Amino acid sequence: MPSKTVLIVDDSRVSRMMARQYILIRHSDWRVEEAATGEAALEQAEAVAPDLVLMDVNMPGMGGIAAAELLRRRYPALPISLLTANVQSATRERAQALGVGFMEKPITEARIAQLLAVLEH
Repeated sequence: MPSKTVLIVDDSRVSRMMARQYILIRHSDWRVEEAATGEAALEQAEAVAPDLVLMDVNMPGMGGIAAAELLRRRYPALPISLLTANVQSATRERAQALGVGFMEKPITEARIAQLLAVLEH
């Protein structure tokens, strides 16, 4: 199976490091890119053409929902999943309307494994 690229977008360096570690435990040959803001996520997506984007919702500047919306328009088939501690139904409904996944924080190895399953087939 060809190597995949995952883009992790989170303003928390610790969250990015944990997600990176969990991805690389399962797929040491995959490329993991990081961005700390929605704006940086758009630039990174352009530069690295990710196979999957894991996006925090609450970040300074452009939030994850706005960034996911722009990514969805540019890359209609790109799997995107929002990661958030904000589990309000409005956030879930917005994710569903955009056609993006939704996963609660904290990031765990099991939750990352569930998200990666999309690429493992």
